[in-house]
Amino acid sequence: VIDREEVILQIFADRAQTKEAKLQVALARSEYSLPRLRRRWEDLSQQRGGVRGSKGSGERQLELDKRSLSEKIVALKRELEEVKKIRKTQRKSREKKDAYSFALVGYTNAGKSSLLNLLTNANTLVEDKLFATLDPTTRQFKLKNRIDVTLTDTVGFVSNLPHHLISAFSSTLEEAKYADTLII
Repeated sequence: VIDREEVILQIFADRAQTKEAKLQVALARSEYSLPRLRRRWEDLSQQRGGVRGSKGSGERQLELDKRSLSEKIVALKRELEEVKKIRKTQRKSREKKDAYSFALVGYTNAGKSSLLNLLTNANTLVEDKLFATLDPTTRQFKLKNRIDVTLTDTVGFVSNLPHHLISAFSSTLEEAKYADTLII
């Protein structure tokens, strides 16, 4: 039996294609798992700690698992920061072109990718399934009055998404944050 969060995480994990999406899924899974760690090995009580000859009790396996998972979370956050810097550089180069930026936002499976394909002649993945888009896709086109526009397809929203999942996937939503206009 798995809960709603685990279902969402599994869907994201199955659909993750890019490095950023895979890192975000790994981070969200690790943060989800940390408070849920249980001792699985009844026969492993404690490992001896300290220097030779000391009689300290050492660390329990649960403590070792928590420390290992915490270190993994720190490493994943560090990697995501590097990816965020690259995305920021890409955004700055687009901003220099004096184009209006629009972001398509809405619930998952609402047709955002279909609209992007229709308006920009893009060939992004369009499927009738939840979270087909896990990474923002940006395309440029001109409006009828010759105004340059960038249009970004964002990750779909889910109602009542747990807060720690929102923060784990925030880098994919940055494009919506910096857009001039949101198209809902």
